[in-house]
Amino acid sequence: MRMRQILWAVVLAAMTVGATTLEQLTVADMIDQSSAIVRAKVQGTFAANRNGTIYTYYHLQVTENLKSTTPATVDVAVPGGSLGRVSQSVAGAPELKVGAEYVLFLWTSKSGLTQIIGLSQGAFDVRSDAAGKLILGRPAIAERMLDAAGREVTDKGTSLTLDDLRNRVRGNR
Repeated sequence: MRMRQILWAVVLAAMTVGATTLEQLTVADMIDQSSAIVRAKVQGTFAANRNGTIYTYYHLQVTENLKSTTPATVDVAVPGGSLGRVSQSVAGAPELKVGAEYVLFLWTSKSGLTQIIGLSQGAFDVRSDAAGKLILGRPAIAERMLDAAGREVTDKGTSLTLDDLRNRVRGNR
């Protein structure tokens, strides 16, 4: 019995260990590569196993479509999460909070799975500044990141106004 517990602990540890290397994406890259960009509020979450990988699904109430037309509600899959007694962790995956508002750069695979571009790179918090202007931001990402040429870079985080993003999406970059 003790050996089985040790083996189970090793399996669980192996499932949560792993390196993620992200390709550094600019806001322009994410605009170009996304199939949709939405401003949305997280309504709830659930986890599911998809081909051996646990995904956390965030149920979103879309308040604004900045690119493409997304239904009023959409479920976005983020790799990692807990299902029963099994947990999987994916470095660089965003953890969205129920009730919080985000701007998300999304893409949908051929299988119909909707995900966030660049993991945490494509998830921006929505906040108001002192003048009431909506500011989008994401903190620096600590995971290993490479530029388009394959050189290691340090992420510094990103911030811009919602109005600026709207203009960029419309082509006024």
